[in-house]
Parts: sequence; C-alpha cells; structure tokens
Amino acid sequence: MRKGQNPAKFVKDVVRPERVTVALLNYIPFLSGFYAETLDVLKVSLESMRKDAGLPFDLMVFDNGSCPEVREYLVKEKEEGRIQYLILSEKNMGKGGAWNVMLAGAPGEIIAYTDADVLFSPNWLSRSVELLETFPNVGMVTARPYRTSPELYTSTQEWAKKNATLDEGQFIPWETFLEFNLSLGQTEEENVKVYAETSDWRIQYKGLTALAGASHWQFTAYKSTLQQFLPFDMDKPMGQVRQLDKRMNDAGYLRLMVSDPLAMNMSNTLGYLRGELGKDVVKSKKGKGFARRVLELSPIKKMLLAVYNKIFSWYYS
Repeated sequence: MRKGQNPAKFVKDVVRPERVTVALLNYIPFLSGFYAETLDVLKVSLESMRKDAGLPFDLMVFDNGSCPEVREYLVKEKEEGRIQYLILSEKNMGKGGAWNVMLAGAPGEIIAYTDADVLFSPNWLSRSVELLETFPNVGMVTARPYRTSPELYTSTQEWAKKNATLDEGQFIPWETFLEFNLSLGQTEEENVKVYAETSDWRIQYKGLTALAGASHWQFTAYKSTLQQFLPFDMDKPMGQVRQLDKRMNDAGYLRLMVSDPLAMNMSNTLGYLRGELGKDVVKSKKGKGFARRVLELSPIKKMLLAVYNKIFSWYYS
C-alpha cells in the first residue's frame, strides 16, 4: 500500500532540453598500445567542443563499453554538470547499434554527432546550423571541408545546378587538404597526386558558401531527418557507417560542408592537434631514427600490424 503522495506530483515546471544535442560516441577498451593516448584525446575533444560552439547545447555521451578508467572519468564529468546525458553500455554495440540509441534518443530538435577524436574550432556549431537552416532539404552538415567520394553527393550537385551557384575548382587549400589526410595515417607524397587530380564543388546560396559533401564522423542534422534512416543493421563494429552517407544521397538530401576547417580529426594521438601538421609533421618524419624508419617500411609495417590486429581480435572480437 502506498504511503503518502509522490512529491513529484507537486513539481509544476521541468527544465526543457536545449534545441541542439551534441551526441558523442566513445570507445576506449584499454589505455595502452593504439589506445594509449585516447583518453587525453577525448578530454581535448570535449574541451574544444564546449569552448565556443556559438550556440548553446546539451551534451550526450554514449560510451560503447570502455575500460573502467574511462567510465570513471565520464561519470565524474556527468556528476559535475559537464555532461547532461550519459549512457554507459556494458558491451560494444558497434557504431550502428550506438547510433540506433543516440540518434533516436537525443532530446534536441537538432543533433550534432561527433566521434570522440574530433578537435573543434570556435563557432563550429553555429556555422553548421546556419547552413542546415538556410539551405533546403539538408540531410547533414560537416564542420570541415575535405575531399569526399563524389558518388555520395550527386543529389547535392543536381540541386545546386538548378537552384544555386555551383563552381568546380581547387577551393580547399593544399594545407587544409593535407592536414586532414595526414591525420588518417596517409603520407604527403601520396596526397600530392590525389590533390592535383581531384577537385571541389563550391555552392553559393542566399549569401552563404558551402562545399558539396559531408561525412559520418562528424555532422549536424535534424533529428526528424535522421530518424528516417533508423535502425542501422550493421554486423561489424566499424566499416559500414558509410551507409548513412549513401542513404541520404539516394534519398535526395543535400550533404554539405562548411567552407573552412572548424573540425579536425585527431585520431588516437595528440600529435595531430591543429597547427602541428603540414611542414612540422613532414619535418619530424624526416628526422626519425634508423629503427623507426625500418619499422615504417611497407612489408614490415604490414606484417606487424597484421599480428597486432590478430591479437586484438582474440581479446576483443
């Protein structure tokens, strides 16, 4: 039998969530090897995100089965009011499984999704939302220009040809192009040819400039749009997330990027912070010792990484 009345019945007002929910997906299974610096990367990402986004937002973090040290850090951030919504998954659900929870459950009208290794610049969120609200039928906006697969933004090109000013050219500066690709583990040498043989599509509409393309690693979108593509049925933790890019393009949605870099992939190390790339990175590679240069020889590197991946799969698959 109930005793007394539930005090919650007398609460007349509840706090409304912000219009924008920033949804961050995190996975750090241990703090060694590949993941040795990833907790520090996560902390830098969160700090840069909050510093000057240009718009207020609530932060949702989905942790996909990380190690105890990482979970303890996230719980502390939640308790101190720096994370508004925290979901701790016991197991790694993969990116698709996590998206099914995050993109359906985020309370905001607009969701700004990000991987946990993204470094943000001031106004990254306001600039993204500006494009989202100004261009019609936008599926997603990424806060950085970079060269994406042309077959994934054909709908954007078709719309721009009829309704905006569309130009083809080298609109992403070489330094900006190289900065991002170096963070993916590529070399300067292999990117020289790619940069020369590819191009960008610039779209000008109602006084704003965007580039055609976007990506699943960081994007801002209307929740109502994202829900059209749920659920994601992915049988691998990674490698299938381009489904969202393709589905949006096939559905006729615009996929856009801001015209200057407001987000940067740090990958698994703080060595890829903005300002430490370009000439400095190339110079540091030239100065490596003999042992390091031997380890980076293609056959040796390929063999050792294969062994590492096999050991990793034994423990964590």
